[in-house]
Amino acid sequence: MDSPLDLIRNRWLRAGAGTVAMALASLLAFNVGHDAAQMLFGKSQAEAAPAVHQAAPKPLAKAPAPAPVDSPFVVKSILKIEEPIKFGQFFWDESKSEPGPLVVTVDLEARTLSVFRNGHEIGATAILKGYGDKPTPTGVFPISEKDADHVSNIYDAPMPYMLRLTNDGVSIHGSKVEKGYATNGCIGVPDEFARRLFAQAKLGDRVIITDGKRIGVGDPIMAGTDHAL
Repeated sequence: MDSPLDLIRNRWLRAGAGTVAMALASLLAFNVGHDAAQMLFGKSQAEAAPAVHQAAPKPLAKAPAPAPVDSPFVVKSILKIEEPIKFGQFFWDESKSEPGPLVVTVDLEARTLSVFRNGHEIGATAILKGYGDKPTPTGVFPISEKDADHVSNIYDAPMPYMLRLTNDGVSIHGSKVEKGYATNGCIGVPDEFARRLFAQAKLGDRVIITDGKRIGVGDPIMAGTDHAL
């Protein structure tokens, strides 16, 4: 989510009081150094990212009860993608899929989008996203409108196979997905991928947009139970 989330997205005793204090200080120093090293030297996914996402470390706080393994919102299978997904490239394979609810996940950090049907990943692609004062928002959004031949009334630009997510125009739509391009907050995908997703998606289907979250086989597509969706 190995794992989508690393084949979507590379597709990321008891002791005296003094002893305890020293151990905690060392642990904090190690973690801070580790995080800094990741920020400085971690592999960039700007141009290409795996469609398979690796589960993020679990917090120490009590986690919500996991969804049943047969839930349509738990990852059951992922596409076999051996290399990072490049701009303009996509994968689509329904051979292992089953009828059931459709959920779309987007990882802005990895710049990838995955389509799950009944827990099976059937599609994955690299995306364009918004930057600066037009960022792509994060959150969970139901598809509120579909329009195969939509044209933006703000930018007078074609948005083929548009799936609307917000009232102010953020949507998934077909785009020229190439390095150096960006959107005004929308999620741009290759036109052919947009056409296939448009044919599968229904009004009310959920699109989950995160910024760096990875999931893998056996993980809930969204934290919590089925009812969270």
